[in-house]
Amino acid sequence: MRKPALKRLTVALRQLTPVQRKIVSAELASLDAQPASTVIIESRFAPAASCPHCESRRVIRHGHANGLQRYRCRECSKTFSALTGTPLCGLHKRGKWLDQAMALRDGLTLHQVADALCIHVSTAHRWRHRFLAQPQTVQPRVLTGIAEADETMFLLSFKGKRSGLERKARRRGGRAAKRGLSHEQVPVLVARDRSGATMDCVLKAMDITTLSAALKPFLTRDVVLCTDGSSALAGAARKLGVEHHAVNLSAGIRVDGAWHVQNVNAYHSRLKSWVYKFRGVATCYLENYLGWFRAMDREPPGSTKPAHWLAMALGREE
Repeated sequence: MRKPALKRLTVALRQLTPVQRKIVSAELASLDAQPASTVIIESRFAPAASCPHCESRRVIRHGHANGLQRYRCRECSKTFSALTGTPLCGLHKRGKWLDQAMALRDGLTLHQVADALCIHVSTAHRWRHRFLAQPQTVQPRVLTGIAEADETMFLLSFKGKRSGLERKARRRGGRAAKRGLSHEQVPVLVARDRSGATMDCVLKAMDITTLSAALKPFLTRDVVLCTDGSSALAGAARKLGVEHHAVNLSAGIRVDGAWHVQNVNAYHSRLKSWVYKFRGVATCYLENYLGWFRAMDREPPGSTKPAHWLAMALGREE
């Protein structure tokens, strides 16, 4: 609130009756008692409140529940709060959500989160993937200029699964049964332009059709795609009709003028080093971890405030 508005509010407070002052005092006391996370949730939702059921903006206040303002839609008559329809709906201990957001910003392991927040490891696991459900969907709109693309491999993992395994369980982390590419490894495509915009996704296969479908939403006709000697990526570039330059790494050529894949390979290295501390990532959660690292890589280390991570988890990133 700006100073002129605050001054007008102060003048208005002096004109209140004793009963009205008690009402205002009770409202201020309830605001002070709210967890900081609740204040953030409400402040980001209230200015543009809309019904999550029918998307109507014709909503009215409708009491409180569980410390949150309730609303009622005049179109469909359904009630809701700021958390309705978000991945965080139904989670408890809202007072610790900013600490959870800070743990995501700092890249803490589950046991570190459980110890810091005094919660069970299973709760830390559930919170992590609820908080990451929205960030993993955030990709750049398009890649511009020169874009580098390359794939990297992650070990197929059933971490946390107790039964129904198609193979003998490995030790934590583990290795593939044989060297090189195999059905035990999961390909992840990463494309990154020289400005730092990065897209990535888990692939079901490394063929031309799959690669072109993954790259198509992010490449415009004027993008120049730079890859290594992958014939599948070259075929995908032809299919998409974009200019393509390949660097022959097998011949020892790493840089050919402006053409190289060192930017995307450096991203691979940072991603792999970061994932390593988790001692293996279950393949079913791999997309969440990719989105988590993308969000961390977009900003300098530790610069993003916990409130911003909470906003991302709610799908209301500014």
